[in-house]
Amino acid sequence: MEQRITLITLGVSDLARAKAFYEALGWRGQEVQETVFFQAGGLGLVLWSREKLARDCGLEPAATGGFGGIVLAHNVRSEAEVDALLAAVERAGGTVTKPAAVNAVGFYSSAFVDPDGHAWEVAHNPGIPLADDGTITLPDFGGD
Repeated sequence: MEQRITLITLGVSDLARAKAFYEALGWRGQEVQETVFFQAGGLGLVLWSREKLARDCGLEPAATGGFGGIVLAHNVRSEAEVDALLAAVERAGGTVTKPAAVNAVGFYSSAFVDPDGHAWEVAHNPGIPLADDGTITLPDFGGD
């Protein structure tokens, strides 16, 4: 398997609400057959019915709420951008779950959940700079 992710699909309970939330944050997508596709840098973020997504994966839909074990991350170019994005999240109906602050590792970060409970980290981490197109290249951390 090549080391690559092409699509991330979020199971949502209300497609129109989820689409409106991400559009309120400035995302622009296309709705096709009850599915919304957003171009997100070099990959796609997809919104689809939580029940249909579970069935498509051969799984039973689980109860919503609680931590699902995955956090999406959105790095920005400054601490001010972190703060501005958190304000937009709250206006759009998301919930800030961790106020912005310098974390234990030394960079400025925060966290929120979208209306379906999907967790996001928002961070300004100068150690992982963004290219002009918003992509990152992980540095050599000096480990194994």
